[in-house]
Amino acid sequence: MTFRTWRTGDVDALVRHANNRNVWRNLKDRFPHPYTRAHAEDWIGMNHMLLGPPVNFAIAIDVDDEAVGGVGVELLEDVQQRTANVGYWVAEPFWGRGIATRAVEFIVDYAFRTFPLDRLQASVFGWNPASARVLEKCGFALEGRLRRTVVKDDQVTDLLVYGRLRQE
Repeated sequence: MTFRTWRTGDVDALVRHANNRNVWRNLKDRFPHPYTRAHAEDWIGMNHMLLGPPVNFAIAIDVDDEAVGGVGVELLEDVQQRTANVGYWVAEPFWGRGIATRAVEFIVDYAFRTFPLDRLQASVFGWNPASARVLEKCGFALEGRLRRTVVKDDQVTDLLVYGRLRQE
């Protein structure tokens, strides 16, 4: 497994793996479903355009030379300028193999080495204990539960908020 930039040749794999209801169900609505070729082309194109300092940094998770997910950081601004959100997803056929854990470990190391950050944070939906466990294995601490704050797929659930500080 490697981590690399998104490539134009990833479009087919991205559509194949991202166009999955079970993946979409655990992500924010800005991750579309169904996930089309146009979505994949836009995503890859957006990740190749850097106009000034990056606000978002997203890379592909590569297994056997195929993009099977993504991981990244979204730098916050204003009074939260030393904080970034961490996000990740892995294609369903690759769940349970430790790939998400390795991806989060990689992005934590990369973010703290590359950006002037003191804090990383991530959130998971209450119905996704596997993703919560990934964060815990990577040194994130549960900081709060926002009760019944997420509406996804016509269901209401909690949002679990995790944080990790540079010195931890």
